[in-house]
Amino acid sequence: MVQEIEIEYKTLLTKEEFTTLLHALSFPQDAVSQTNYYFDTIDFALKEHQSALRIREKAGRYTLTLKEPHVEGILETHDQLSSNEFKQWINGQPIPKENVTNQLTAMEVIVPHLLFYGALQTERRSFTEDGIIYVLDKSSYNNITDYELEIEAPSKMKGKEALRKILEKFPVVEQKSITKIERFFTTLP
Repeated sequence: MVQEIEIEYKTLLTKEEFTTLLHALSFPQDAVSQTNYYFDTIDFALKEHQSALRIREKAGRYTLTLKEPHVEGILETHDQLSSNEFKQWINGQPIPKENVTNQLTAMEVIVPHLLFYGALQTERRSFTEDGIIYVLDKSSYNNITDYELEIEAPSKMKGKEALRKILEKFPVVEQKSITKIERFFTTLP
């Protein structure tokens, strides 16, 4: 899918809360590893548009994703990259890809001006129940490890309700959870 609207609710977790949910809910014991590689311009033009650009490497596949604000959630625009294209992006030679470039052009962001800032590695566990995806993430970046619960839902109402039920049932204190890319960028020197 080239574009999709993502509706998600999330909370940061302590290590203890993470462990509690891991064992109490239907999460698999084995995690799937993925790495996000983050980009912006030198003057943070994407951040100014409240947007974010990443390449996600998962199981040897590379997906370029632009995230933009949308009235219903977050608009995600995707392009697939080959291994060689990924290497070009990381090595300071980003090449335009049709779908993401169209969106960047609308923001007046020029692909060759994009810079690679670093990576965030995640151990992800997820399961689906009643059309809702429950995700537990352990992420490492810039000498930091954090834990997060994400709930991806087909509607805002269902997402809020799913999160509310978990917060009521388990000893989890809701914490404001900014996006992974925001957490990553706030830890840069």
